Amino acid sequence: MKILYAIQGTGNGHLSRSMEIVPLLKQMAEVDVLVSGTQGDLELPFPVKYKFNGFGFIFGKSGGVDLWKSFYKSRFRNFIKEINKVPVEEYDLVINDFEPVSAWACYLKNKPCIGLSHQAAVLSEHSPKAEDSDMIGKLILKNYAPVTVQYGFHFASFDENVFTPVIRKQVRDQKITFKGHYTVYLPAYDDKRLIKRLSDFKDVEWDVFSKHNKKVLKYKNVSIQPIDNEKFIKSMAQSAGVFCGAGFETPAEALFLKKKLLVIPMKSQYEQHLNAAALKSMGIPVIKSLKPKHDEVILNWIENGKVIDINYPDNTREILDLILKQHSHTSLSMA
Repeated sequence: MKILYAIQGTGNGHLSRSMEIVPLLKQMAEVDVLVSGTQGDLELPFPVKYKFNGFGFIFGKSGGVDLWKSFYKSRFRNFIKEINKVPVEEYDLVINDFEPVSAWACYLKNKPCIGLSHQAAVLSEHSPKAEDSDMIGKLILKNYAPVTVQYGFHFASFDENVFTPVIRKQVRDQKITFKGHYTVYLPAYDDKRLIKRLSDFKDVEWDVFSKHNKKVLKYKNVSIQPIDNEKFIKSMAQSAGVFCGAGFETPAEALFLKKKLLVIPMKSQYEQHLNAAALKSMGIPVIKSLKPKHDEVILNWIENGKVIDINYPDNTREILDLILKQHSHTSLSMA
């Protein structure tokens, strides 16, 4: 069997999940990998056959996605050309982690496409919903990477075909300790803003990982360093807590590592607001921004925050077995 596994390359979550999924898939079939997107920081440990710009989102520096820069960088005409370049018809199965180029190629060529993503899970009618409805955000989430059938990952199994997170072996193998610092990953904020706000909490050591800086610097009780996968995982495993955006992989890994967690969903990022709703339903504090009006919540989390007792078993192989069994020998029609 020949499989195309397509990965969204904006941010690191999809990439980190692929590090567990692709090696397992390669034990089951012949696999080619496609990646589209421009803001990932992780180096994949396997060959990538197709690399595209895709239609990704660009992080801003004040708490959200830069929609104008995202649209400008996407170059819609080039996106159409990329869709036409992908030979999806040459594969027995296309498995898609919220990747738009291959998804639209399948759609236009009437080729079945199996969604295996976190986005599939947040769209489930049984998954927690955000307080504020975002019709445009929901429309983008539903149509960004169209698939034939969907399997999803979420913080809990909220629905059928919704599984608990894929936790990287590198994270599973970490020795969990407590060195007292707090690990921070808030890529939608620039370093200047983070230093200004975090340094107000004088009794806390903040270990910040930044997408906006290529060198290590220290200001008072705030350390800034560029993204480094190994250092970031170790920092989380040794921390007192993790303060991050309401993405999926980082909060899931923090929960797995038994660390108390505080999240800020990105502005103009509907998926993160759905994630925040799910985390809030599990007892995890959520704030809307880094503005001083939220200082009391941050301080209370530092002083009284609780670890959520949750277990994420290693069932990735079983999930892939299920998908291959369901779809290897059947012909799916486009909905």
